Amino acid sequence: MNDSLDRRTFLAAAALGSAGVVAGVNVLGPGAPRTASAATTPPAPAAAPNFGLTKFLDPLRIPPVIQAHSRRNSGELTITMTTARTRLHSQLPETTLWTYEGRFPGPTVEVRSGKRLRVAWANELRGTVPLVAVRAPYAVPTPANRPGYRAADGSLPAGVELVEGVAELPPWNVVHLHGALTNAGNDGWAHNGISPGHTQLTEYPNRQAATALWYHDHAMAVTRFNVHSGLAGLYLLRDDEEDRLRLPSGDHEVPLILADRNFDTDPATGALTGRLLFKFQYLPGSGTTAPVTGPFTLVNGGIWPHLDVDARWYRFRVLNTANGRFFRLDLVDEAGVVHNDAVRIAGTDAGLLPGPAAVPAGGLTLTPGERADLLIDFSRFPGQRLRLVNTGASIEPDIMEFRVESRRRPDPFRPPARLSASYVRLAEGVNVPAEHDEVFVATTPPGVAGRAHPEMWELKEITDPAELPARFPEEGVIQLTDPVMGHVRTFRRVASLFDDTTTIFIDRGRWVVWNLIQLGGAPHPMHIHMARFQLLTRRKFPDLTAFDTAAAGTSRPLPTPTEGPAIEGHEEGWKDTFTVWAGEWIRVAGRFEEATGEFMYHCHILDHEDEAMMRPFVVHPPEIARFHRHPKSPPGHPMPHHNGH
Repeated sequence: MNDSLDRRTFLAAAALGSAGVVAGVNVLGPGAPRTASAATTPPAPAAAPNFGLTKFLDPLRIPPVIQAHSRRNSGELTITMTTARTRLHSQLPETTLWTYEGRFPGPTVEVRSGKRLRVAWANELRGTVPLVAVRAPYAVPTPANRPGYRAADGSLPAGVELVEGVAELPPWNVVHLHGALTNAGNDGWAHNGISPGHTQLTEYPNRQAATALWYHDHAMAVTRFNVHSGLAGLYLLRDDEEDRLRLPSGDHEVPLILADRNFDTDPATGALTGRLLFKFQYLPGSGTTAPVTGPFTLVNGGIWPHLDVDARWYRFRVLNTANGRFFRLDLVDEAGVVHNDAVRIAGTDAGLLPGPAAVPAGGLTLTPGERADLLIDFSRFPGQRLRLVNTGASIEPDIMEFRVESRRRPDPFRPPARLSASYVRLAEGVNVPAEHDEVFVATTPPGVAGRAHPEMWELKEITDPAELPARFPEEGVIQLTDPVMGHVRTFRRVASLFDDTTTIFIDRGRWVVWNLIQLGGAPHPMHIHMARFQLLTRRKFPDLTAFDTAAAGTSRPLPTPTEGPAIEGHEEGWKDTFTVWAGEWIRVAGRFEEATGEFMYHCHILDHEDEAMMRPFVVHPPEIARFHRHPKSPPGHPMPHHNGH
């Protein structure tokens, strides 16, 4: 292993190379080794290995639907977490999972906008977490893409280690409804986990537009293990605006819940055992780790399934529940020809788009936590077989197969030119008022001041010249050139760990622009709870060398950022998860109007979230906020204030 390997590019390699969102690019950088040493490099696997599992053998599973407001349920549900055993492929032994209602993924909950739902999440899990967690030394190709972790004699190869303490983890869980506008007591606060025999009581007002949300575990420090073990499910909101569109429904509206997994093997035979393997790579010299990924792609809990479809339009509710894998989706035929012109994007994380959007030229990238509402016209392909693929993936790129019937069917549906009549594109000074709050958050590459993992810094601007450092770099201080203001601005880190002092306080009803700045390393899909947002601008710093990783600060101001990649049509939609790529500065705006309390925001790569890339923020009624004293409040008598940064 070359110890000089740049740690910031290592994580970029892990996130990009194994996730397959960039094809044909040396994501390790020009100075990085292209191969590992002969002593540590395993034999290269065959191209697109299936490890003995037949692709497209099993039909796509459709999770059962719970109609939350049916006569039977009347707006109140009990959903039970149970330990279950199931086959994730018909050629695999059974896998032990933690599930909602014995299903992986959990049942799809369907609700009406404006109708309250109360859910009792009952914890009846048993045993310890049903996976084995292993870390393996960095190598090319990545060991994360291979099943198993032991040598033929059952011993651990050099550098391979069991992750201490994981085997003893008991069930301790809390449910978060991702994308829900609900008060903080219902949001799934990470510290509020419950043990078996206890129940989490929640209430969801559902006062939001039709969209696809999803529920999943959010327990502090162990979310990655709990979700990987199976704790995730879809939650669909319906409203009148959606109904009027007469989009494909019933059997022609299909959830596609994407994930990736790995499995242990029998050391002697190499046969897959079905036991979940949580395996990731690390740099022995520094301890820097890559997010976990796996070589098997699952859709609705089945590996490489197929779906028989009519020759007509379908609607697919696509969700990426993977711990760390990015999916770049393309629709291809048996010859590998891309047919994305048969696909239209109807909606994103938080609702319908104003009109159908084309798939970007390079495919549709979905990062962990993101959703897409897709319309696909199969009438163009009677009798053919199409595949949904993860283009550029270093693993088997195929995700699933569509088998189109031979005969054509009458289908009156055509994508309407206008989808959401209620959609309004946000613009500063127009419908985002000039009087709003600004929050600044920076993400760092790994290795900052010798610390192994990437970090997330909350920033406060230094406006008093007397408070500026005497010299640069200084740890936790960054300078950047603001392209709008036209001058250098200086910021100091005021919080990083989850349990550091809360620094972001927002008045209910207040508009907030979040400035998300990426200082290098892996991309981060950033999820902000309790509101919906739109992407306003995306800029990119042409050079990040001003950020001194060892010193954890800038040695000189970052240069003026240029315009970044153009905002695609589908990116203009309402969202709750935004990916920040290396060197980008994005600004997203939202209004915190539906709920109050203490919420969270974080990177949705679950390994990063658990490794401290998560922080709290507070929303108060403004009348209450004026009396609340905190480190940012002015001295003396309480007085009205505006928060954020």
